[in-house]
Amino acid sequence: MTFVRPPSVRGSRLCLAALSALALACGTDGRDNTGSGIGLDPTIGSGGVDGDASTGTSTGAADEGGGDEASPATDTANADGSSGGDAMLPKFDIGYNPGGEVDCMANPAMDEDGDGWTGNQGDCNDCDADVNPGAIEVVVTMPDDTGQIPAPADENCDGLVDNLMPSCDGALALDDDDPLSAAAALGICKVSSGPGDWGIVDAKYVRANGAAVAGADLQYGLQTEWGTNVDPQEGASMLVLSSGHARYAGQAGECGALTCYGSGAGTAPAGFPQDVPACAGSTNINDDIALELTLRAPTNATGYAYNFDFYSFEYPEWVCTSFNDQYIALVDPAPMGSINGNISFDSMSNPVSVNIAFFDVCSGCALGTSELAGTGFDTWDDAGATSWLVTTAPVGGGDEFTIRFAIWDTGDSAWDSTVLLDNFRWLAGGGEVDVGTEPEG
Repeated sequence: MTFVRPPSVRGSRLCLAALSALALACGTDGRDNTGSGIGLDPTIGSGGVDGDASTGTSTGAADEGGGDEASPATDTANADGSSGGDAMLPKFDIGYNPGGEVDCMANPAMDEDGDGWTGNQGDCNDCDADVNPGAIEVVVTMPDDTGQIPAPADENCDGLVDNLMPSCDGALALDDDDPLSAAAALGICKVSSGPGDWGIVDAKYVRANGAAVAGADLQYGLQTEWGTNVDPQEGASMLVLSSGHARYAGQAGECGALTCYGSGAGTAPAGFPQDVPACAGSTNINDDIALELTLRAPTNATGYAYNFDFYSFEYPEWVCTSFNDQYIALVDPAPMGSINGNISFDSMSNPVSVNIAFFDVCSGCALGTSELAGTGFDTWDDAGATSWLVTTAPVGGGDEFTIRFAIWDTGDSAWDSTVLLDNFRWLAGGGEVDVGTEPEG
């Protein structure tokens, strides 16, 4: 279901005080729905977090959009009840209130804006459902309808504004097998402390259908680079999944050939492998591997985005055959616009395989072969890749969902494929987010 926050009403505002008093009564959120990062723009909600994801604990709280974690038990509003950072450009909203003129911060025991937080629980602006300790910071860089860039606001009520935190993946080992470390490499670090708190609820390596996996240690890795010319999109590391070995040429455990074996015969999720129109299909999959994350969204999130880059030895020999390895990002509950729950596919609804429209890295392709250099996909056989793509999908604020990043060999166990994953970020700040994939940049 697409989550839309109307441009003129950011959440529930039950504040109808006299204009002369509104700036103090309601606080001034200083934000605008025109912030970038909605749709396929990755700028909002990006940035790192703190917390030690590799140990499964959060050593400080944070969010993908920046700012510190807050909980009803520990966070308090600013002393004057405002959201902070308001002097430059005061803003406030007047919402419908059949009860007459009411100061929406007057009763700290009430949740006036319906966001699940009261003033007593740390909500520093109970006039705005997008402002509370369960939100993420939103950096607005685009002018609003007055032509001005709104003043920074304290969306998560920690007393600071636009406090984006650094990435948390700077000290991850290539062979770290903790799935929370894989999430950190992907750009997700904050672990939920329980119901009502956003972040990682669960993380595990699985087969493509969600079953337990064993003996697949070389099919995943946390890489600081991929070959000579491909770097992470965020932070210092990225997650690599492969139907062969998730190692590039020269690394310990490299495949050294176009085919290596891993988890063996597998079972595809319902609706997969997805057939491509006019191409031969197959129902058999092998050497499948996946990272499955259960996440709870921040209260002001409208969606999320992540980057991926798909490589395959099947290109170009096996285009439009029954041997088309596939990569999917399977979401449950399935968002509107997904295909059988998969959110990563091209404009023709083709799954990510050698048949995808974005296969632009190869000899004779638009982007040439530089991104193959040093990966093994340039020396062990001819091959190709997509370069970095970005996928977006909608989510409701506070919603819990599962996303399974999965790759497999289709039809046999030969001619391996690999996917790089990085830069997961929450999208917030208003506007509609749709399921879609396009080239990064």
